[in-house]
Amino acid sequence: MKLVTPSWSSLGATFDAAIPRLWKPSGLVRGDWELEESLDPPKIVIADDNHQNVELLEAYLGDFECEIQTAHDGEETLLVVERFAPDLLLLDVMMPRLSGFEVCKKLRASEATKDLLILMVTALNEASDFERGVQAGADDFLTKPVNKIELLCRIRGLLRVRHLKTQLDRTLAYLAEFEAASRPSPRGSADS
Repeated sequence: MKLVTPSWSSLGATFDAAIPRLWKPSGLVRGDWELEESLDPPKIVIADDNHQNVELLEAYLGDFECEIQTAHDGEETLLVVERFAPDLLLLDVMMPRLSGFEVCKKLRASEATKDLLILMVTALNEASDFERGVQAGADDFLTKPVNKIELLCRIRGLLRVRHLKTQLDRTLAYLAEFEAASRPSPRGSADS
Protein backbone atom coordinates (compact mmCIF):
# COMPACT_ATOMS: atom_id res chain seq x y z
CA MET A 1 0.00 0.00 0.00
CA LYS A 2 1.36 3.45 -0.82
CA LEU A 3 0.70 6.29 1.60
CA VAL A 4 1.31 9.93 0.73
CA THR A 5 1.43 12.66 3.35
CA PRO A 6 0.09 16.13 2.54
CA SER A 7 2.78 18.63 1.68
CA TRP A 8 3.95 21.16 4.21
CA SER A 9 5.42 24.40 2.91
CA SER A 10 5.79 22.83 -0.55
CA LEU A 11 7.52 19.77 0.93
CA GLY A 12 5.93 16.37 0.48
CA ALA A 13 6.81 12.84 1.34
CA THR A 14 5.91 9.50 -0.19
CA PHE A 15 6.70 6.14 1.34
CA ASP A 16 5.51 2.54 1.27
CA ALA A 17 4.01 0.89 4.32
CA ALA A 18 2.90 -2.70 4.74
CA ILE A 19 -0.16 -3.21 6.91
CA PRO A 20 -0.52 -6.89 7.89
CA ARG A 21 -3.81 -8.72 7.48
CA LEU A 22 -5.47 -10.18 10.55
CA TRP A 23 -7.02 -13.18 8.82
CA LYS A 24 -6.01 -15.55 6.08
CA PRO A 25 -8.07 -18.38 4.66
CA SER A 26 -6.66 -21.78 5.60
CA GLY A 27 -8.96 -23.89 3.48
CA LEU A 28 -11.54 -22.95 0.91
CA VAL A 29 -13.48 -26.19 1.33
CA ARG A 30 -14.46 -25.71 4.98
CA GLY A 31 -14.26 -21.92 4.87
CA ASP A 32 -12.36 -21.81 8.17
CA TRP A 33 -10.24 -18.77 8.93
CA GLU A 34 -7.40 -18.53 11.36
CA LEU A 35 -5.04 -15.91 12.64
CA GLU A 36 -1.78 -15.33 10.85
CA GLU A 37 1.10 -16.97 12.69
CA SER A 38 2.63 -13.67 13.79
CA LEU A 39 -0.43 -12.68 15.85
CA ASP A 40 -1.63 -14.11 19.14
CA PRO A 41 -5.00 -15.86 18.98
CA PRO A 42 -7.89 -13.76 20.28
CA LYS A 43 -8.99 -14.18 23.89
CA ILE A 44 -12.72 -14.74 24.37
CA VAL A 45 -14.82 -14.88 27.55
CA ILE A 46 -18.12 -16.77 27.46
CA ALA A 47 -20.46 -15.49 30.19
CA ASP A 48 -23.67 -17.46 30.69
CA ASP A 49 -25.28 -18.96 33.79
CA ASN A 50 -26.54 -21.97 31.82
CA HIS A 51 -23.71 -24.53 31.63
CA GLN A 52 -25.24 -26.16 28.52
CA ASN A 53 -25.11 -22.82 26.68
CA VAL A 54 -21.46 -22.38 27.71
CA GLU A 55 -20.60 -25.87 26.47
CA LEU A 56 -22.43 -25.24 23.19
CA LEU A 57 -20.57 -21.96 22.56
CA GLU A 58 -17.26 -23.62 23.45
CA ALA A 59 -18.04 -26.40 20.97
CA TYR A 60 -18.92 -23.85 18.27
CA LEU A 61 -15.57 -22.14 18.88
CA GLY A 62 -13.69 -25.46 18.82
CA ASP A 63 -12.37 -24.96 15.27
CA PHE A 64 -11.71 -21.25 15.82
CA GLU A 65 -8.19 -20.58 17.09
CA CYS A 66 -8.72 -18.68 20.34
CA GLU A 67 -8.21 -18.81 24.10
CA ILE A 68 -11.44 -19.22 26.07
CA GLN A 69 -12.38 -18.47 29.68
CA THR A 70 -15.88 -18.83 31.11
CA ALA A 71 -17.99 -17.08 33.74
CA HIS A 72 -21.38 -18.07 35.13
CA ASP A 73 -22.79 -14.86 36.65
CA GLY A 74 -22.36 -11.12 36.31
CA GLU A 75 -19.93 -10.64 39.20
CA GLU A 76 -17.72 -13.52 38.05
CA THR A 77 -17.76 -12.07 34.53
CA LEU A 78 -16.28 -8.80 35.78
CA LEU A 79 -13.53 -10.69 37.64
CA VAL A 80 -12.68 -12.94 34.68
CA VAL A 81 -12.56 -9.95 32.31
CA GLU A 82 -10.25 -8.09 34.69
CA ARG A 83 -7.92 -11.07 35.10
CA PHE A 84 -7.98 -12.47 31.53
CA ALA A 85 -8.11 -9.18 29.53
CA PRO A 86 -10.10 -10.67 26.62
CA ASP A 87 -10.54 -9.26 23.13
CA LEU A 88 -14.21 -10.26 23.05
CA LEU A 89 -16.95 -11.03 25.55
CA LEU A 90 -19.91 -13.27 24.63
CA LEU A 91 -22.38 -12.01 27.22
CA ASP A 92 -25.72 -13.51 28.24
CA VAL A 93 -28.26 -10.92 29.35
CA MET A 94 -30.21 -12.81 32.00
CA MET A 95 -27.64 -13.86 34.63
CA PRO A 96 -27.67 -13.90 38.44
CA ARG A 97 -25.95 -11.31 40.64
CA LEU A 98 -25.61 -8.79 37.76
CA SER A 99 -27.49 -8.83 34.47
CA GLY A 100 -25.64 -8.65 31.18
CA PHE A 101 -26.88 -5.07 30.79
CA GLU A 102 -25.33 -4.12 34.15
CA VAL A 103 -22.08 -5.92 33.33
CA CYS A 104 -21.91 -4.10 30.00
CA LYS A 105 -22.44 -0.70 31.65
CA LYS A 106 -19.73 -1.39 34.26
CA LEU A 107 -17.25 -2.51 31.58
CA ARG A 108 -17.92 0.60 29.48
CA ALA A 109 -17.45 2.82 32.54
CA SER A 110 -13.98 1.43 33.26
CA GLU A 111 -10.98 2.86 31.43
CA ALA A 112 -9.38 -0.60 31.27
CA THR A 113 -12.37 -2.26 29.58
CA LYS A 114 -14.23 0.54 27.79
CA ASP A 115 -13.11 -0.73 24.36
CA LEU A 116 -13.76 -4.44 24.98
CA LEU A 117 -15.84 -5.99 22.20
CA ILE A 118 -19.16 -7.16 23.64
CA LEU A 119 -21.45 -9.51 21.75
CA MET A 120 -24.67 -10.02 23.68
CA VAL A 121 -26.11 -13.52 23.28
CA THR A 122 -29.68 -13.50 24.52
CA ALA A 123 -33.06 -15.20 24.44
CA LEU A 124 -34.61 -11.72 24.57
CA ASN A 125 -35.71 -10.58 21.14
CA GLU A 126 -37.89 -7.51 21.59
CA ALA A 127 -36.80 -4.22 20.05
CA SER A 128 -36.74 -2.66 23.52
CA ASP A 129 -34.24 -5.32 24.65
CA PHE A 130 -31.89 -4.49 21.78
CA GLU A 131 -32.30 -0.77 22.50
CA ARG A 132 -31.43 -1.39 26.15
CA GLY A 133 -28.33 -3.35 25.06
CA VAL A 134 -27.22 -0.53 22.77
CA GLN A 135 -27.67 1.95 25.61
CA ALA A 136 -25.57 -0.31 27.85
CA GLY A 137 -22.79 -0.35 25.22
CA ALA A 138 -23.09 -3.70 23.41
CA ASP A 139 -21.33 -3.92 20.05
CA ASP A 140 -23.62 -6.57 18.55
CA PHE A 141 -26.36 -9.08 19.39
CA LEU A 142 -27.19 -12.71 18.69
CA THR A 143 -30.53 -14.26 19.61
CA LYS A 144 -30.69 -17.73 21.10
CA PRO A 145 -30.75 -20.41 19.85
CA VAL A 146 -27.41 -19.42 18.33
CA ASN A 147 -26.51 -20.48 14.81
CA LYS A 148 -22.85 -21.58 14.63
CA ILE A 149 -22.10 -19.93 11.29
CA GLU A 150 -23.72 -16.66 12.35
CA LEU A 151 -21.78 -16.70 15.63
CA LEU A 152 -18.43 -17.28 13.90
CA CYS A 153 -19.16 -14.62 11.27
CA ARG A 154 -20.05 -12.04 13.92
CA ILE A 155 -16.94 -12.86 15.94
CA ARG A 156 -14.67 -12.66 12.89
CA GLY A 157 -16.28 -9.42 11.79
CA LEU A 158 -15.93 -7.74 15.18
CA LEU A 159 -12.33 -8.87 15.60
CA ARG A 160 -11.42 -7.83 12.05
CA VAL A 161 -12.90 -4.34 12.46
CA ARG A 162 -11.05 -3.96 15.78
CA HIS A 163 -7.77 -5.03 14.17
CA LEU A 164 -8.23 -2.66 11.23
CA LYS A 165 -9.02 0.23 13.58
CA THR A 166 -5.89 -0.54 15.61
CA GLN A 167 -3.79 -0.62 12.43
CA LEU A 168 -5.34 2.66 11.23
CA ASP A 169 -4.64 4.34 14.58
CA ARG A 170 -1.01 3.17 14.46
CA THR A 171 -0.59 4.32 10.86
CA LEU A 172 -2.09 7.74 11.60
CA ALA A 173 0.16 8.16 14.64
CA TYR A 174 3.19 7.21 12.53
CA LEU A 175 2.18 9.67 9.80
CA ALA A 176 1.72 12.44 12.36
CA GLU A 177 5.21 11.76 13.77
CA PHE A 178 6.67 11.60 10.27
CA GLU A 179 5.02 14.85 9.24
CA ALA A 180 6.14 16.62 12.43
CA ALA A 181 9.72 15.43 11.90
CA SER A 182 9.74 16.57 8.27
CA ARG A 183 8.59 20.15 8.98
CA PRO A 184 11.31 22.75 8.55
CA SER A 185 12.39 24.47 11.75
CA PRO A 186 11.04 28.02 12.21
CA ARG A 187 13.24 30.89 11.04
CA GLY A 188 15.16 32.72 13.68
CA SER A 189 15.28 29.80 16.05
CA ALA A 190 18.29 29.13 18.26
CA ASP A 191 19.56 26.58 15.70
CA SER A 192 20.28 29.28 13.07
